[in-house]
Amino acid sequence: MSRIAKKPVELPSGVEVNQAGGELKVKGPKGELSMAVNPEVTVKVEEGIVNCEARSGSRFAVAMAGTTRALVSNMVAGVTDGYERKLELVGVGYRAKAQGKLLNLTLGFSHPVKYTVPEGIDIETPSQTEVMIKGIDKQQVGQVAAEIRKFRPPEPYKGKGVRYADERVVRKEAKKK
Repeated sequence: MSRIAKKPVELPSGVEVNQAGGELKVKGPKGELSMAVNPEVTVKVEEGIVNCEARSGSRFAVAMAGTTRALVSNMVAGVTDGYERKLELVGVGYRAKAQGKLLNLTLGFSHPVKYTVPEGIDIETPSQTEVMIKGIDKQQVGQVAAEIRKFRPPEPYKGKGVRYADERVVRKEAKKK
């Protein structure tokens, strides 16, 4: 049995979990999230606790029970606290500016890069070289951060590019004659 699935998810006050058919909905102070539950997994909601159990003893069902438990835990954390990811722009002339649902990036190309922010995500630029991505869906916040980083990933010689705030770029030594 999955050790992760054995641990129940505790619901903080103000969070509701509803299950209808094969869909699980989590509603909290920051918003509402939903996900489809795999038919191999049983989700039980009782008295502020959510338990995920495998319907059979197959490896797939046990693995999906652990995955479902982790996803439910992420959803509960998202609707209570939310998620945020911080990006840094390293390089001369590299800038970012948030304008409503549009992020303008100057990354050393001959043209500015315009990124349209998806629904459910908020982007702030506290300074010209910092980008804060906030939202309630952990997967969506990480995906948006990865898409922005993909425009100019950090290169190994000078370290220029868009990087996560906690990312460590391993630098290479320049070639010698």
